[in-house]
Amino acid sequence: MMTNVYNIDYMNDQINKAVNILNRGGIVIFPTDTAFGIGCRIDDEKAAERLFKLRKRPENKATPVLVSGIEMASRYWQEVPNLVLEELIKPYWPGALTIVLPCNTGLVPSLVRGGGNTLGLRMPAQDSLLQIIEYVGVPILGTSANFAGETTPYRFEDLNGELVKLVDYVLPGECTVKSASTVIDCSVKPWEILRQGAVEISIK
Repeated sequence: MMTNVYNIDYMNDQINKAVNILNRGGIVIFPTDTAFGIGCRIDDEKAAERLFKLRKRPENKATPVLVSGIEMASRYWQEVPNLVLEELIKPYWPGALTIVLPCNTGLVPSLVRGGGNTLGLRMPAQDSLLQIIEYVGVPILGTSANFAGETTPYRFEDLNGELVKLVDYVLPGECTVKSASTVIDCSVKPWEILRQGAVEISIK
């Protein structure tokens, strides 16, 4: 029992540390259900610029964003169509499905959306990460924790040590799915699968 209490206290300390660093404009590497991600607050443009630079990510390439639930997502998307809610969000969130919809551009820095007007959001099935997002109070960027073009890290040991040196904190933990999320663009009709990943989706 003492071991369990210790583990809970240790995890709470890690979560609090990650939240504090994110709220101060920092960049954190963290495990999600799918892969290790790297992120900052969505509303911190300086942190987002730093994230893109240290990852060497092209500025015209939008980055996926992680939310704690549909309520948070609905603040950043222009609307949540009922079909998206019933066929995608309810069955697959939390989980390995990133959904792209038109966004409220005033709340999402141009860099994050790649200069476009859509935003890909996902609710990860990872309790500690959901707590972090909830405590931060806004979505966090959730691109994979690797330099652009390198292999996606699904285990802690896969993280590039050079990237780890550039961030402000690394949250310990494991990925359960160990496969990229499926990305579906619902801003077009018919919907388009941009990446077939862990969640099998077929377009009707």
